[in-house]
Amino acid sequence: MPIIKQAFGLLPDNTAIDLFTLTNKHGMQVQITNYGAIITSIKTPDKNGRLGEVNLGFDNLKDYLKPHPHFGATIGRYGNRIAKGQFVLEGKTYTLVTNNGPNHLHGGNIGFDKMVWAAEMLEKRNIPSLILNYLSKDGEEGYPGNLACQVTFKLTNKNELQIDYQATTDKTTLVNLTNHCYFNLNNGGATSCLDHEVRIFANAFTPIDKTSIPTGEIKSVKRTPFNFLKPRKIGDRIHQNNPQLKIGNGYDHNYVLPEKEGLKKAAKVVAPESGRTLEVFTTEPGIQFYTANFLDGSLTGHHNILYKRRCAFCLETQHYPDSPNQPHFPTTILKADEVYHSTTVYKFS
Repeated sequence: MPIIKQAFGLLPDNTAIDLFTLTNKHGMQVQITNYGAIITSIKTPDKNGRLGEVNLGFDNLKDYLKPHPHFGATIGRYGNRIAKGQFVLEGKTYTLVTNNGPNHLHGGNIGFDKMVWAAEMLEKRNIPSLILNYLSKDGEEGYPGNLACQVTFKLTNKNELQIDYQATTDKTTLVNLTNHCYFNLNNGGATSCLDHEVRIFANAFTPIDKTSIPTGEIKSVKRTPFNFLKPRKIGDRIHQNNPQLKIGNGYDHNYVLPEKEGLKKAAKVVAPESGRTLEVFTTEPGIQFYTANFLDGSLTGHHNILYKRRCAFCLETQHYPDSPNQPHFPTTILKADEVYHSTTVYKFS
Protein backbone atom coordinates (compact mmCIF):
# COMPACT_ATOMS: atom_id res chain seq x y z
CA MET A 1 0.00 0.00 0.00
CA PRO A 2 1.47 3.41 -0.97
CA ILE A 3 -0.06 5.03 2.14
CA ILE A 4 -1.40 3.57 5.38
CA LYS A 5 -2.78 5.09 8.58
CA GLN A 6 -2.34 3.71 12.07
CA ALA A 7 -2.90 4.86 15.64
CA PHE A 8 0.10 6.63 17.16
CA GLY A 9 -1.18 7.41 20.67
CA LEU A 10 -3.32 9.72 22.76
CA LEU A 11 -2.73 13.26 23.96
CA PRO A 12 -3.37 14.03 27.66
CA ASP A 13 -6.89 15.21 26.68
CA ASN A 14 -7.47 11.84 24.94
CA THR A 15 -7.24 13.27 21.43
CA ALA A 16 -6.24 10.41 19.14
CA ILE A 17 -3.11 10.99 17.06
CA ASP A 18 -2.31 9.08 13.89
CA LEU A 19 0.83 8.01 12.04
CA PHE A 20 0.88 7.87 8.25
CA THR A 21 3.34 5.73 6.30
CA LEU A 22 4.08 6.70 2.69
CA THR A 23 5.91 4.15 0.53
CA ASN A 24 7.02 4.50 -3.09
CA LYS A 25 7.64 1.78 -5.68
CA HIS A 26 11.33 1.56 -4.72
CA GLY A 27 10.50 0.82 -1.09
CA MET A 28 11.53 4.23 0.24
CA GLN A 29 9.40 5.01 3.27
CA VAL A 30 8.41 8.22 5.05
CA GLN A 31 6.36 8.38 8.24
CA ILE A 32 4.50 11.52 9.34
CA THR A 33 2.22 12.21 12.28
CA ASN A 34 -0.58 14.75 12.37
CA TYR A 35 0.75 15.88 15.76
CA GLY A 36 2.92 18.84 14.82
CA ALA A 37 3.00 17.74 11.16
CA ILE A 38 6.18 15.93 12.18
CA ILE A 39 8.23 13.69 9.91
CA THR A 40 9.09 10.90 12.31
CA SER A 41 11.07 8.62 10.01
CA ILE A 42 12.69 8.51 6.56
CA LYS A 43 14.09 5.20 5.32
CA THR A 44 16.12 5.14 2.11
CA PRO A 45 18.41 2.56 0.45
CA ASP A 46 22.20 2.74 0.82
CA LYS A 47 24.74 1.92 -1.92
CA ASN A 48 24.06 -1.80 -1.40
CA GLY A 49 20.30 -1.38 -1.60
CA ARG A 50 19.74 -1.82 2.15
CA LEU A 51 16.93 0.30 3.53
CA GLY A 52 17.95 2.33 6.56
CA GLU A 53 16.91 5.26 8.76
CA VAL A 54 18.32 8.70 7.85
CA ASN A 55 16.13 10.92 10.08
CA LEU A 56 16.33 11.53 13.83
CA GLY A 57 13.10 10.95 15.69
CA PHE A 58 11.09 8.81 18.08
CA ASP A 59 9.02 5.64 17.73
CA ASN A 60 6.16 6.79 19.95
CA LEU A 61 4.03 9.84 20.60
CA LYS A 62 4.93 10.23 24.29
CA ASP A 63 8.52 11.14 23.44
CA TYR A 64 7.33 13.88 21.08
CA LEU A 65 5.26 15.32 23.93
CA LYS A 66 8.43 15.81 25.99
CA PRO A 67 10.94 18.61 25.28
CA HIS A 68 13.01 17.93 22.17
CA PRO A 69 14.77 20.12 19.57
CA HIS A 70 11.95 20.10 16.99
CA PHE A 71 12.90 16.74 15.47
CA GLY A 72 11.24 16.54 12.02
CA ALA A 73 8.68 19.20 12.90
CA THR A 74 6.78 21.67 10.77
CA ILE A 75 7.79 25.08 12.13
CA GLY A 76 5.47 28.11 12.24
CA ARG A 77 4.31 30.75 12.21
CA TYR A 78 7.90 31.88 11.96
CA GLY A 79 10.83 29.55 11.47
CA ASN A 80 14.08 30.71 13.10
CA ARG A 81 14.50 33.81 15.27
CA ILE A 82 12.86 37.20 15.72
CA ALA A 83 14.99 39.63 17.74
CA LYS A 84 13.72 40.39 21.24
CA GLY A 85 10.37 38.84 20.33
CA GLN A 86 9.11 42.06 18.76
CA PHE A 87 8.17 43.41 15.36
CA VAL A 88 6.17 46.31 13.95
CA LEU A 89 3.44 45.65 11.39
CA GLU A 90 1.32 48.42 9.85
CA GLY A 91 2.37 50.76 12.64
CA LYS A 92 1.50 48.40 15.49
CA THR A 93 4.11 46.75 17.73
CA TYR A 94 3.58 43.07 18.42
CA THR A 95 5.27 41.27 21.31
CA LEU A 96 6.01 37.54 21.19
CA VAL A 97 7.33 35.15 23.81
CA THR A 98 11.14 35.09 24.13
CA ASN A 99 12.00 31.40 24.28
CA ASN A 100 15.60 31.44 23.03
CA GLY A 101 17.62 33.76 25.23
CA PRO A 102 16.32 37.27 24.51
CA ASN A 103 14.72 36.19 21.22
CA HIS A 104 11.67 34.43 19.81
CA LEU A 105 12.37 31.08 18.13
CA HIS A 106 10.35 28.73 15.89
CA GLY A 107 6.91 30.13 16.61
CA GLY A 108 7.09 30.31 20.40
CA ASN A 109 6.37 28.00 23.30
CA ILE A 110 3.41 26.36 21.53
CA GLY A 111 4.23 26.55 17.84
CA PHE A 112 2.81 24.60 14.92
CA ASP A 113 4.96 21.63 15.96
CA LYS A 114 2.71 21.13 19.01
CA MET A 115 -0.65 21.42 17.26
CA VAL A 116 -3.00 18.74 15.95
CA TRP A 117 -3.44 18.97 12.18
CA ALA A 118 -6.42 17.67 10.20
CA ALA A 119 -5.22 14.94 7.85
CA GLU A 120 -6.30 13.78 4.40
CA MET A 121 -4.67 10.91 2.52
CA LEU A 122 -4.39 11.08 -1.24
CA GLU A 123 -3.03 8.57 -3.72
CA LYS A 124 -2.68 9.43 -7.41
CA ARG A 125 -0.90 7.23 -9.93
CA ASN A 126 0.67 5.26 -7.08
CA ILE A 127 2.19 8.44 -5.64
CA PRO A 128 1.14 8.85 -1.98
CA SER A 129 0.44 12.28 -0.52
CA LEU A 130 -0.58 13.45 2.94
CA ILE A 131 -2.40 16.79 3.21
CA LEU A 132 -2.40 18.43 6.65
CA ASN A 133 -4.43 21.52 7.58
CA TYR A 134 -4.31 23.78 10.62
CA LEU A 135 -6.02 27.07 11.47
CA SER A 136 -3.84 29.30 13.62
CA LYS A 137 -6.19 31.73 15.31
CA ASP A 138 -5.73 35.48 15.61
CA GLY A 139 -3.44 36.23 18.57
CA GLU A 140 -2.00 32.71 18.84
CA GLU A 141 1.52 33.05 20.33
CA GLY A 142 1.13 36.81 19.77
CA TYR A 143 0.77 36.77 15.98
CA PRO A 144 -2.04 38.72 14.27
CA GLY A 145 -4.64 37.25 11.92
CA ASN A 146 -6.39 33.94 11.46
CA LEU A 147 -3.89 31.97 9.39
CA ALA A 148 -5.18 28.95 7.46
CA CYS A 149 -2.21 26.66 6.75
CA GLN A 150 -1.88 23.62 4.53
CA VAL A 151 1.19 21.39 4.25
CA THR A 152 1.28 18.64 1.64
CA PHE A 153 3.85 15.85 1.79
CA LYS A 154 4.33 13.88 -1.44
CA LEU A 155 6.66 10.90 -1.90
CA THR A 156 7.54 10.48 -5.57
CA ASN A 157 8.98 7.49 -7.38
CA LYS A 158 12.16 9.50 -7.90
CA ASN A 159 12.81 9.15 -4.13
CA GLU A 160 11.81 12.77 -3.60
CA LEU A 161 9.99 13.99 -0.52
CA GLN A 162 8.21 17.11 -1.73
CA ILE A 163 6.77 19.51 0.84
CA ASP A 164 4.33 22.19 -0.33
CA TYR A 165 3.28 24.93 2.07
CA GLN A 166 0.28 27.20 1.53
CA ALA A 167 -1.34 29.79 3.78
CA THR A 168 -3.95 32.56 3.72
CA THR A 169 -4.84 35.15 6.34
CA ASP A 170 -7.70 37.53 7.12
CA LYS A 171 -5.32 40.15 8.54
CA THR A 172 -1.78 41.24 7.72
CA THR A 173 0.64 38.88 9.47
CA LEU A 174 4.02 37.15 9.24
CA VAL A 175 4.64 33.70 7.73
CA ASN A 176 7.89 31.75 7.46
CA LEU A 177 7.23 28.01 7.41
CA THR A 178 9.89 25.31 7.28
CA ASN A 179 10.67 21.75 8.30
CA HIS A 180 13.24 20.81 10.93
CA CYS A 181 14.41 17.32 9.96
CA TYR A 182 17.74 16.21 11.42
CA PHE A 183 19.61 14.01 8.94
CA ASN A 184 22.40 11.48 9.21
CA LEU A 185 22.78 9.64 5.90
CA ASN A 186 24.94 6.89 7.36
CA ASN A 187 22.92 5.51 10.25
CA GLY A 188 20.22 7.86 11.48
CA GLY A 189 22.42 9.48 14.12
CA ALA A 190 24.32 6.57 15.66
CA THR A 191 27.64 8.27 14.80
CA SER A 192 28.88 11.77 13.99
CA CYS A 193 27.84 13.52 10.77
CA LEU A 194 31.21 15.29 10.43
CA ASP A 195 32.32 12.96 7.61
CA HIS A 196 29.39 14.02 5.39
CA GLU A 197 30.45 16.06 2.35
CA VAL A 198 28.36 19.19 1.89
CA ARG A 199 27.78 21.62 -0.95
CA ILE A 200 25.66 24.72 -0.37
CA PHE A 201 24.92 26.66 -3.54
CA ALA A 202 25.16 30.09 -1.93
CA ASN A 203 27.78 32.80 -2.38
CA ALA A 204 26.85 34.61 0.83
CA PHE A 205 25.53 34.13 4.35
CA THR A 206 24.07 36.36 7.06
CA PRO A 207 26.51 36.83 9.98
CA ILE A 208 24.96 36.79 13.45
CA ASP A 209 25.45 38.61 16.74
CA LYS A 210 26.13 36.89 20.06
CA THR A 211 22.41 36.02 20.41
CA SER A 212 22.30 34.45 16.90
CA ILE A 213 20.36 37.34 15.34
CA PRO A 214 21.59 38.52 11.90
CA THR A 215 23.64 41.70 12.03
CA GLY A 216 22.07 42.80 8.74
CA GLU A 217 25.21 42.19 6.72
CA ILE A 218 25.18 39.97 3.64
CA LYS A 219 28.71 38.55 3.63
CA SER A 220 30.57 36.57 1.00
CA VAL A 221 31.43 33.00 2.00
CA LYS A 222 34.78 33.25 0.24
CA ARG A 223 37.83 32.93 2.49
CA THR A 224 35.60 31.85 5.40
CA PRO A 225 34.78 28.44 6.93
CA PHE A 226 31.25 28.97 5.58
CA ASN A 227 32.32 28.34 2.01
CA PHE A 228 30.69 25.13 0.79
CA LEU A 229 30.57 26.09 -2.89
CA LYS A 230 32.77 23.06 -3.46
CA PRO A 231 32.16 19.82 -1.52
CA ARG A 232 33.72 19.91 1.94
CA LYS A 233 33.36 17.61 4.89
CA ILE A 234 31.32 19.16 7.69
CA GLY A 235 34.17 18.54 10.10
CA ASP A 236 36.91 20.12 7.98
CA ARG A 237 36.61 23.61 9.47
CA ILE A 238 33.97 23.35 12.19
CA HIS A 239 36.67 23.63 14.89
CA GLN A 240 38.30 26.74 13.41
CA ASN A 241 38.86 29.63 15.78
CA ASN A 242 36.25 31.75 14.02
CA PRO A 243 34.02 34.21 15.93
CA GLN A 244 30.92 33.19 13.97
CA LEU A 245 31.47 29.49 14.63
CA LYS A 246 31.92 30.24 18.32
CA ILE A 247 28.56 32.04 18.45
CA GLY A 248 26.70 29.10 16.98
CA ASN A 249 28.88 26.50 18.73
CA GLY A 250 29.37 25.25 15.16
CA TYR A 251 27.32 25.85 12.04
CA ASP A 252 23.94 27.46 12.73
CA HIS A 253 23.73 30.08 9.99
CA ASN A 254 21.46 31.25 7.20
CA TYR A 255 22.79 31.04 3.65
CA VAL A 256 21.63 33.47 0.95
CA LEU A 257 20.49 31.53 -2.10
CA PRO A 258 20.55 32.96 -5.63
CA GLU A 259 17.53 35.00 -6.68
CA LYS A 260 15.66 32.72 -9.04
CA GLU A 261 12.01 32.01 -9.74
CA GLY A 262 10.79 28.50 -9.03
CA LEU A 263 12.72 25.59 -7.58
CA LYS A 264 16.48 25.95 -7.31
CA LYS A 265 19.14 23.60 -5.99
CA ALA A 266 20.14 24.77 -2.52
CA ALA A 267 22.38 22.00 -1.17
CA LYS A 268 23.81 18.55 -1.76
CA VAL A 269 25.14 16.18 0.90
CA VAL A 270 27.00 12.91 0.31
CA ALA A 271 27.79 10.30 2.95
CA PRO A 272 30.78 8.31 1.60
CA GLU A 273 30.29 5.45 4.07
CA SER A 274 26.71 4.59 3.08
CA GLY A 275 26.82 6.06 -0.41
CA ARG A 276 23.58 7.96 0.23
CA THR A 277 23.09 11.41 -1.28
CA LEU A 278 20.62 14.13 -0.32
CA GLU A 279 19.83 17.05 -2.62
CA VAL A 280 17.70 19.98 -1.46
CA PHE A 281 15.65 22.12 -3.83
CA THR A 282 13.52 25.07 -2.73
CA THR A 283 11.63 28.17 -3.76
CA GLU A 284 12.82 29.91 -0.58
CA PRO A 285 15.51 32.65 -0.56
CA GLY A 286 17.55 31.11 2.26
CA ILE A 287 18.59 27.89 3.94
CA GLN A 288 19.74 27.37 7.52
CA PHE A 289 22.63 24.94 7.93
CA TYR A 290 22.75 23.56 11.47
CA THR A 291 24.97 20.79 12.85
CA ALA A 292 23.07 19.67 15.98
CA ASN A 293 25.51 21.53 18.20
CA PHE A 294 23.42 21.20 21.35
CA LEU A 295 22.41 17.55 21.37
CA ASP A 296 24.03 15.97 24.42
CA GLY A 297 23.13 12.27 24.47
CA SER A 298 20.14 12.74 26.78
CA LEU A 299 17.56 11.82 24.12
CA THR A 300 17.05 8.27 22.86
CA GLY A 301 15.50 7.80 19.44
CA HIS A 302 15.08 5.17 16.73
CA HIS A 303 16.86 1.86 17.39
CA ASN A 304 17.70 3.07 20.95
CA ILE A 305 20.27 5.49 19.55
CA LEU A 306 21.54 8.15 21.95
CA TYR A 307 21.55 11.38 19.98
CA LYS A 308 24.88 13.06 20.69
CA ARG A 309 26.38 16.37 19.67
CA ARG A 310 26.86 16.73 15.92
CA CYS A 311 25.31 13.39 15.11
CA ALA A 312 23.12 15.08 12.49
CA PHE A 313 22.68 18.15 10.33
CA CYS A 314 19.67 20.26 9.35
CA LEU A 315 19.00 22.10 6.09
CA GLU A 316 15.99 24.30 6.86
CA THR A 317 14.67 26.16 3.82
CA GLN A 318 13.41 29.56 4.87
CA HIS A 319 13.24 33.31 4.66
CA TYR A 320 16.08 34.91 6.59
CA PRO A 321 15.99 35.08 10.41
CA ASP A 322 14.65 38.34 11.88
CA SER A 323 13.33 39.49 8.50
CA PRO A 324 10.51 41.55 10.14
CA ASN A 325 13.17 43.79 11.72
CA GLN A 326 15.52 43.90 8.71
CA PRO A 327 13.75 45.82 5.91
CA HIS A 328 16.39 44.93 3.29
CA PHE A 329 15.79 41.19 3.79
CA PRO A 330 13.12 39.43 1.66
CA THR A 331 9.77 40.14 3.26
CA THR A 332 7.80 37.62 5.33
CA ILE A 333 4.64 39.75 5.40
CA LEU A 334 1.43 38.15 4.19
CA LYS A 335 -1.64 40.31 3.53
CA ALA A 336 -5.29 39.35 3.48
CA ASP A 337 -5.55 39.35 -0.33
CA GLU A 338 -2.42 37.21 -0.83
CA VAL A 339 -1.57 33.49 -0.81
CA TYR A 340 1.66 32.23 0.73
CA HIS A 341 3.21 29.36 -1.16
CA SER A 342 6.54 27.62 -0.73
CA THR A 343 7.97 24.31 -1.96
CA THR A 344 10.93 22.26 -0.76
CA VAL A 345 12.13 18.94 -2.17
CA TYR A 346 14.45 16.52 -0.39
CA LYS A 347 15.74 14.11 -3.04
CA PHE A 348 17.55 10.95 -1.95
CA SER A 349 19.74 8.70 -4.06
